[in-house]
Amino acid sequence: MPRGDLDRLEEVIERMTDIAESFGLRPFPMRYEICPADVVYAVGAYGMPTRFAHWSFGKAFERMKLQYDTGLSKIYELVINGDPCYAFLLDTNTLLQNKLIVAHVLAHSDFFRNNVHFSTTPRDMVERMSVYAERIRRYEMVHGEDTVEAFLDDALVVAEHTPPPSPVGPGRPPREAEEGREGGRAKRDRLREDIPAYLIEYSPELEDWQRDILAALREEMRYFWPQLETKIMNEGWATYWHLRIMREMDLPPDEALEFARMHSQVTQPGGYSINPYRLGLAIYEAQGEDLERLFEIREGETDVSFLRNYLTESLVEEQDLYLWEAARGELRVTEKDWRRVRDALVAERVHGGLPTLEVAGESPRGELVLHHRYEGVPLDLKHLKKALMAVRRLWGTTVHLDTVVDERPVRFTAAVDGVRSEPIYAGGVGPSGS
Repeated sequence: MPRGDLDRLEEVIERMTDIAESFGLRPFPMRYEICPADVVYAVGAYGMPTRFAHWSFGKAFERMKLQYDTGLSKIYELVINGDPCYAFLLDTNTLLQNKLIVAHVLAHSDFFRNNVHFSTTPRDMVERMSVYAERIRRYEMVHGEDTVEAFLDDALVVAEHTPPPSPVGPGRPPREAEEGREGGRAKRDRLREDIPAYLIEYSPELEDWQRDILAALREEMRYFWPQLETKIMNEGWATYWHLRIMREMDLPPDEALEFARMHSQVTQPGGYSINPYRLGLAIYEAQGEDLERLFEIREGETDVSFLRNYLTESLVEEQDLYLWEAARGELRVTEKDWRRVRDALVAERVHGGLPTLEVAGESPRGELVLHHRYEGVPLDLKHLKKALMAVRRLWGTTVHLDTVVDERPVRFTAAVDGVRSEPIYAGGVGPSGS
C-alpha cells in the first residue's frame, strides 16, 4: 500500500473501532500487520505465525500460493484468536478492501472474546506455539529430523481426535481443576473420551519426548476446536457487522458501489456447498434489530444449536437450500423439506464435522479397542485406515476400531501387517473379512 493509504488506514481503524464499540461490540485490542502474500499464505497453511515446521503445512502452503498466483483464489486477511488479536492483511489490498477487512476482523475479535465456547482457549497461543516449535526443534537435534517427522506424521493424525474443551461459565470452574482431584479409575474412565490424552498417559510405547510433543499437539487442537464448532456463526457475525460498520463510514458513491460489489462476492451462493458468510448473515438478519437478542445468540451457541434453533422454514426457502446426490454422473435434488434440510445441515456440524472416537477398553493381551460413536455419518475408510495405523504405532501393538459400515457393525483391526475388517455379530466378531 502507498504511504498515504497507510496513514489513512490508521485513521480508518481508529474510527471503525469507535463505531464497533458504539454498537456494543467488545473486541480484543487489535494488532494489524500488512504482509506480502508469502507471509499471509504461510500463516494460513500453518494455522499460526509461530507453529513448528512439517511437510503437510508446506504442502498446504504451496497449494494455496499456487491458487493465488494463478488467480483462482485470494485470501484478503487472516485473524488470530488471542489477546491481543492479530490480523494479517495483504499488502496488495486496496484501501477500500482493507476498510471492509478491518470491519470484518473487529467482529471476529468480538466473537472470539465473547462466545462462551472460546472461554477455555489460551489467549497467548501465539507465544505458546512458539515455545512448542522450539522444543520440537530441539528434539530434532537430539533424535534426528526424520525420526521426529515420522512421529509427527502419526501424532498429527491422532491429535485430530482430541475432544473439544468444555466451556467455562459463571460459577463453573475449568474442567482441569476438577480433573486434578480424580482417582486413578475415574481418570482412566474420563480419558476414554480423549484418545491423545489416553495415549500420553497409558501407552507402553511412547518415550518422554514423544509424550511431550503429543501433549503440545493436543493443546493446539483444543485451541482450534471452537473455531471448528462455530464456522457459520463466526463468519456470519463478521459479515453482519462489516455491513453495518461500513454503512456508518459515509463512503463516497464510487466506493459505496465497489463495496456493494465486494460484499456481494462474499455472500454469493456457494454452489454445491454452504457459504457460511451467506447463511450466517441471513440467520442473524432474520432476528431483526434486537441487538440484545443478537448478542445473546453470539454468546452461547455453536453451529449445531445455531442452525437447529434459528434456521427456519422461510430461511431455507429464501436461501434455496436442498439436499442432493450424485447418481450416474448427474446431480439431482433428493430433498427440499425444510426440516430434513435443516437436520442434515445440523448433522454435518455435529462435533465440528469430525467423527467422534473414544477408547472402549483394553484386551487382556494389551490390545487397544476404540469405538466410533456412529450418528448416521459413516467414516471415510481411507482416512480410517491411516488413522488406525497411526494409533497402532503410538500404542505399540494391535488396535481395533468398532464402527458401522452400510448400516452393519464392523470391526477394523490394525496389526503389524496392515488393516483388516470383519463383521460384528451378536455373539462377537465374525470370520476375517477384507
